[in-house]
Amino acid sequence: MTLLRDHDLARAFDRASHSYDRLTGLNPGYRSDLLRSAHRLRLPRGGRGLRVLDLGCGTGASTRALLRAAPYARITAVDASAGMLERARAKRWPRNVRFLHRSAEELATTDDDGSYDAVFAAYLFRNVAEPAVVLDAVRALLRPGGRLLVHEYSLSGSPLHRAVWNTVCRGVIVPAGTLTGDRELYRHLWRSVLVFDTAPAFAERIARAGFPFVRTVPVGGWQNGIVHVFLARSGTGPTGSPAS
Repeated sequence: MTLLRDHDLARAFDRASHSYDRLTGLNPGYRSDLLRSAHRLRLPRGGRGLRVLDLGCGTGASTRALLRAAPYARITAVDASAGMLERARAKRWPRNVRFLHRSAEELATTDDDGSYDAVFAAYLFRNVAEPAVVLDAVRALLRPGGRLLVHEYSLSGSPLHRAVWNTVCRGVIVPAGTLTGDRELYRHLWRSVLVFDTAPAFAERIARAGFPFVRTVPVGGWQNGIVHVFLARSGTGPTGSPAS
C-alpha cells in the first residue's frame, strides 16, 4: 500500500489547496469537532500569556478553532505545504497569530525548545514518515507540564469501524477528490488511516515518547471509532492536567 511522503505529500496538498476547504466542509462536524478538541486543552484565561503551536495547520481550520478556544494566546501555525499556508494566510487573523512554512520533522532543528505551553496537532501524525521523531520534537518544544492534543483518524481496531471508513472513502471521499483533480491525495488519505496505529497503539506510542499522562477520547457522530482525540501532558508543571 503506497503512501505519499515528505515533499511528494506536500506537493499533493499544494495542488489540492484550492478545493480543500470546500471538501472538508462536506464532512458533518469537521469544524465543530476541531473546536471541541481545542477547548479540551483547557487553556486558562483564554490563553492569555501562553504560547500555542498548531502543528500541521493546513488552511487554518485548526488555527481558527484554537483562536476561538484561546483568543489571547500567541498562536504559531506551521505546515509543510506552501499552498495550504497560502490559503490560510489569505484569511483574516489577529496579530497574535502567525504562520510558518515548516515541516513537522524540521521542528527538531529549531531553537524553540521549551517555548510552548500547548501543542495542537490535527490530522497530522498519520501523514508523517516517522511519528516517533515528531513526538520527540514536540516533547522538546513543550514546557514542563505542557499539553499535547492530537486529533487524528486512528481506528479503534474494530472490523466494523474499518469497514465504515472504507465505505465512506469509496463512496464519498475518493470520488469527491477525483472530481477536483486531487484523486491521488485522497486515495493517500484513505490508505494512510488503514496503515496508521490503532487508537490504543497510538496512545502507547505517545506514552513511550515521554508523556506520562495520556487520555483517549472518541469523536462522536459517523466518525465514532474512526477519529480519536489524544490528550497528553509532558510531566508535571503549572499548566496542570489535560483531562476532561
